[in-house]
This record gives sequence, structure tokens and C-alpha cells, in this order.
Amino acid sequence: MSGTSLILLNLILAFMMYGIALSLTLDDFRRILVRPKGPLTGIFAQFILLPAASWGLTMLVDMPAEIALGIILVGSCPGGSFSNIMTHLARGNTALSVSMTGISSIGAALMTPASFVFYSGLNPDTAALLKEISVPAENILLLVGLVLIVPLILGLITARLSPGFAARSDGIFRMVSLAVLFIFVGVTLGKHWQVFVSGIGSFFFIVILHNALALSVGRLSARLMKLNTADSRAVTLEVGIQNSGLGLGIIFTFFDQLSGMAIIAAAWGIWHLVSGLSLTAFWNLQDRKYSAGNNKKNGSVTCQ
Repeated sequence: MSGTSLILLNLILAFMMYGIALSLTLDDFRRILVRPKGPLTGIFAQFILLPAASWGLTMLVDMPAEIALGIILVGSCPGGSFSNIMTHLARGNTALSVSMTGISSIGAALMTPASFVFYSGLNPDTAALLKEISVPAENILLLVGLVLIVPLILGLITARLSPGFAARSDGIFRMVSLAVLFIFVGVTLGKHWQVFVSGIGSFFFIVILHNALALSVGRLSARLMKLNTADSRAVTLEVGIQNSGLGLGIIFTFFDQLSGMAIIAAAWGIWHLVSGLSLTAFWNLQDRKYSAGNNKKNGSVTCQ
């Protein structure tokens, strides 16, 4: 990408983060102090367990180094904003989901570069590739800080000073974010179309496997901590829906020559929406069956 295109891309990512911050309030962060169990479970799964599991996947499944690098990067990214919408649709704890999105976005400024560099160094293939490219970790840290932390602070200030504007703009920013994500995906696939077509089977198999792993990490963490159903759904979706837009921004800026890495992040941008909505539909179906079963036990002929 040209220098101008990279600047535009990162400004768009910052704009998306600003939109996420408009839906956050200081109460979302205070909630973690009042009821820390759910948020801390999600954050631990997001930044400690998932990167480690992603690295483990690259060691167990035979894949090219640039594909493995993409898996580790996506696994090191924070949760995506669409997890909040899906948690709401799944009748999960939306407030918990929003709190985790805010905290993970702040934590990502340090944890995403640190996890990516650390786990890439533990895989001999990715370590050699990363050394060959020679991207300083502080450069990634600076980029993530600029596209996450600065717009997050500005968004929080805007929401505080103009709550009406924030409430009216939230839906618009989410729709724009979704459209921009698909544009990123389209640009990535168009740029690396031949590589994508030749390896579509293996690309999607690895992405589906990795996403299933991410959802499982969130689900099992919630169960081990004995969270209630609503909190468990929020944690599962927060860990399983990654900010692949941020991943693509990092790749375009520092790893533009690695087509496999870009395609993994782009495929994630498509698949995690499909898997998240499918899981949401499954949970809603379970809820309806449970409700219908209770109605029968109570002798009721009405449906809720």
C-alpha cells in the first residue's frame, strides 16, 4: 500500500474505535470493580488463554509460516464491537459485553503487540519469518495505541459531554464499521485473489478451526468460573468475535507482502460474523424450547 493509503486506513480504524467508544460510559468501567468476576474471566481468556491456544494450533496443524503468523495475530487482537450486538441478540449480558470491549480495547495497546511478538517467537517458523521482516515491536505498539487509545479517549469525552449525539450516532457508527470491515475484506481478497482461490479450502478450514477454538476458550472459561447463562454468553462471544479490522490494519501497515497472513485476517472478518450469528440463533432456539417445556409442565397453553 502507498503511504497515503496506509494513513487513510489507520484513520478509518481510529474512526471505528471512536464509534465504539461513543457507546461506553464510565459506569461500564466501574461495573468491573463492582462485579469483577465476569469481566476478568473474559479478559483473561481474551489476552492470556486465546493467544496461547492460537500458538498451540500453529504448532499442532501443519501450515505455512505466514498463515501461522496470521493466526497468532488475530488471536492476539481484542474483542470486536459486533460481539455487543450479538450478545444482545443472544439474550446475554450486554452490559458485561460492552465493559469487556472497553477494557480489552485499552489493554490491546500493550497486550496485542506483546502477545503477537512473544508467541510468534515460540514457533520456529514464524520466528524466522518475523526476524526476516524485522518489524520493531514498538512500531506495532505505537500503531495500536494511536488507532485504539486516542480515539477511545475522544469517544468517551464526546459521550460524556454530548450524550444525545452519542446515542443517536451509535447505530450509524456500527453500520459504518460493518461496511468498512467488508471493504477491508474485499480489498484484501481482491489484492490476493489468486492466492486465495488456490488455497481457499485450507484457508477456511484453518479459520473455522481457529474460530471454534476461540469460542470454546470463552465458553469453557465461563463454565470453569461458574458464570450464569447471560454472563457466559457474553464472555463466549467476546472471546470468539475478534477485532479482525485491527488485524488487517496491522498487516497492511507492516506485513503487506504476506498474502497468506492478510487472507487469514480477511477470512476471519467474514467467518466470525457467521459463526457468532449461528451460535446466537442456536441459543435462542434453546431458550424457546426451554420456555415451551416449562409451559407444558405448568399446564399452560400460551407461548412466551
